[in-house]
Amino acid sequence: MITTNEIRVGSAFMFEGSPFIVQRMLGQKGGRNGMVTKLRVKNIVTGGTQDLGLDAGEKFEEVELVEKSVQLSYIDGDDFHFMDQETYEDVSLTKSDLGDYAGYISPDDENIEVKITYYNDAPVGVKLPINITRTITYCEPGVKGDTSGKSLKPATLDTGAEVRVPLYCNTGERIVIDTRDGSFVERAKE
Repeated sequence: MITTNEIRVGSAFMFEGSPFIVQRMLGQKGGRNGMVTKLRVKNIVTGGTQDLGLDAGEKFEEVELVEKSVQLSYIDGDDFHFMDQETYEDVSLTKSDLGDYAGYISPDDENIEVKITYYNDAPVGVKLPINITRTITYCEPGVKGDTSGKSLKPATLDTGAEVRVPLYCNTGERIVIDTRDGSFVERAKE
């Protein structure tokens, strides 16, 4: 069993008789009736996506997924092609299959460890390392002296994804991103 508080991007669970995999965490909202976690989920069987609001403390049956290590071969439009490290087969996933993770994967990534999750021998999603290093291709100029990191501004990464970074970050800097929620971790130490 898995509770609402344990659900993360990539988690799979049964909801109303169908298996779902979480593609995006849309946030939490507290109110009179308790905390509600909003998620964008994909139905593993039909492929349809929908937004769910789950009450805190709800329990769900966990769906068993099989993981295989793969390496990114190339990106062709909205299709991401991976090579299975054991069988050398080509596994193709669409941008919608990857959800938020599509914005963290680049063809320049050579040594990134990616795991594809399978449900009934069909690829349904991926798992990336928790921290990934990307380059900022555009953001407003940094503010000198503002190193608190509490105020954030939007920044575009080399993959086209947009994240929020502290005011002191500039275009061209390499930063570390937490792939679980897309948050800024630190400047890269490379």
